[in-house]
Amino acid sequence: MSRTASHIVRPAKPAPTAARKRDDAQVVVAENRKASFDYHLIETFEAGLVLLGTEVKAIREGVVNLRDSYVRIERGEAFLFKVHIGQYSHAGASAHDPGRTRKLLLNKAELRKLIGKTTEKGMTVVPTRMYFKNGRLKVAIALAKGKKAYDKRETIKKREADRETRAAVKERVR
Repeated sequence: MSRTASHIVRPAKPAPTAARKRDDAQVVVAENRKASFDYHLIETFEAGLVLLGTEVKAIREGVVNLRDSYVRIERGEAFLFKVHIGQYSHAGASAHDPGRTRKLLLNKAELRKLIGKTTEKGMTVVPTRMYFKNGRLKVAIALAKGKKAYDKRETIKKREADRETRAAVKERVR
């Protein structure tokens, strides 16, 4: 009996799954919903952050708060103030200051635009959300103008009206 070499047939490579296609997936870590209530958000920018290792790990744990935080531009650079990033649970002796000022990474054109717009009266820059994009932490900042009290009341009325219409539609469907 002679032995013949059998050919091994390998199946074709499988198509990329949804998990592999998540190049642009954004995992939102923190959101500043109060910013859209207190301000008219005019234009948004995406900025990187200069962080310590324990800060990144704490953010991955979800120990971050954007409420009452703001962006200030000093000496041609943007800085993020009053963002509370809590302590990392396994930090040990290498802990960070939770309320320290952090530098934002923006390109020159964006910085120039922000500097020009914030010199106008009533304009400010606020962080709206913090998220991971392609494994890197990003902050969405918005050029904003403060709302007056009557604008806030109008927003509340609109929100309540929307809630009532949703409830009415839901009740009608039943």
